[in-house]
Amino acid sequence: MPPSDTPVDVVVLVDDDGREIGTAPKSSVHGVDTALHLAFSCHVYNAAGQTLLTRRALEKKTWPGVWTNSFCGHPRPAEPVISAVRRHAEHELGLVLRDIQLVLPLFRYRATDASGIVENEICPVYTAYVDDEPRLNPSEVVEARWVDPQDLAISLRATPWAFSPWLVLQAEQMHVFDSVHVGSAP
Repeated sequence: MPPSDTPVDVVVLVDDDGREIGTAPKSSVHGVDTALHLAFSCHVYNAAGQTLLTRRALEKKTWPGVWTNSFCGHPRPAEPVISAVRRHAEHELGLVLRDIQLVLPLFRYRATDASGIVENEICPVYTAYVDDEPRLNPSEVVEARWVDPQDLAISLRATPWAFSPWLVLQAEQMHVFDSVHVGSAP
């Protein structure tokens, strides 16, 4: 239980059209019957055009230790999603973002991890750029790497099971695979 002066993280519950229908403590929404709720994902790039992949902390309730996009999170009630993106970038990676862009406003997914925990989210996807190296919060991220998007696409195609399901789906919709010509000349 958090100290009395620490707010409990609350997520926004939504209907199938993305309209807010209530809230719930974050700790209660991820289970075998997860309610649809609002989240976001962000893909961070550096000046060299590399994307930051992170490996989720082993203590995470869902997909512990799995490689994924730069970071994800949940906006709090009445918090603009862009503010939540900035808050999580600082908290998880110690990064200040620039050039934040909404690239998949309607992204939605439902997936079940190996332990039976379900993610069920309407999850707008953002991209952003940074000038600094991440400073990992070990309770959120155990490891991070800058990778070339084409190398990521090859890895996602070859071993999709080694990554979070939302990263694989987002990469498809962001056309990351379009730059990879497997078995044919460019």
